[in-house]
Amino acid sequence: MALFVGLDVSLRTVSICVVDERGKVVRQGKALSEPVALVKAITPYRKRIRLVGIEACPLSEWLYGALQECGFNVVCMETRHAQKFLSSRPNKTDKTDAHGLAEMLRLGHFRAVHVKSKQSQLLRTTLIARRVFVEHMLAIEQTIRGLLKVYGLKLGAVYRCTFAAKVAALLDDAPELKAAIEPLLTARNEMRRQAALIDRRLSQMARKDEVCKRLMTVPGVGPIVSLFYKATIDDPARFRNSKSVGAHLGLTSRIYQSGEMDRSGNISKCGDKMLRHALYEAANSHLRISRKWSSLRAWGVKLAQKVGMKKACVAVARKLAVIMHRMWVDGTDFEFGAASADGRSCV
Repeated sequence: MALFVGLDVSLRTVSICVVDERGKVVRQGKALSEPVALVKAITPYRKRIRLVGIEACPLSEWLYGALQECGFNVVCMETRHAQKFLSSRPNKTDKTDAHGLAEMLRLGHFRAVHVKSKQSQLLRTTLIARRVFVEHMLAIEQTIRGLLKVYGLKLGAVYRCTFAAKVAALLDDAPELKAAIEPLLTARNEMRRQAALIDRRLSQMARKDEVCKRLMTVPGVGPIVSLFYKATIDDPARFRNSKSVGAHLGLTSRIYQSGEMDRSGNISKCGDKMLRHALYEAANSHLRISRKWSSLRAWGVKLAQKVGMKKACVAVARKLAVIMHRMWVDGTDFEFGAASADGRSCV
């Protein structure tokens, strides 16, 4: 008789529940949140196990890969869907959650989520490190601006490359502030240097990758955006239709319909936040900075005149997500389109 294994993962331990096809509990217990201990705990049932389920969490990708390498049929279960199922139970414990996950597997009442490849995970880790460097560097710059402003020392609009020199010049007029400002400035300069090294490394990676080189043919899409897109999508074949990529990234409108009420709201923002932000920046660059004509840019500029530039950038970001996926699947470069005699776009 086939068995189903539910794993409720926490930082130190994993609650294990094994049930058969009739729903009878075969085994319940705990193991350390380590691949060796987890595999050892379920190995006695290896020949009868049909499916192992893990709820998506920070450790799930690591444990998923280890179980898959050991030959188990593993699925990573969508968190919100599992939470709705488990919330119907009167008691909330790790033991009952593991039992609930096993029941979801037995009934087939679960949604499997895509687990990224190790290469995409490593790339995403580097991109997150870069984002943290940039965010903290900007926070230190704003702190320096605020501390100097109290004493009437105004930085004004300065380029990032001249920021340190301008602060040093202001400190010459107020040497009593050097003890407070110079450590912040030194930390900011070092973080900027490290961020530049990461940018250089990522740029080299993008130029060596065929997919990223193809995606960068889109005006406004550079090395960082293309790498973010590749690391997040990972496998383009998991989307049957390119249009579903926009919804997956939370760039489509929410819809609420009940009876006579039917309204559309703001975008759902249910997907990956970092890629959504990167696509918005690419769309903003495509509309505002790029001077190369394309049918997409013509459509976005025309839309901006009706609904405003911010909403137009969101709409163009959604189209970019769809277009880049189709470029990846078809292996084609960006098509700029053709303009008709009256200046309208012809696709």
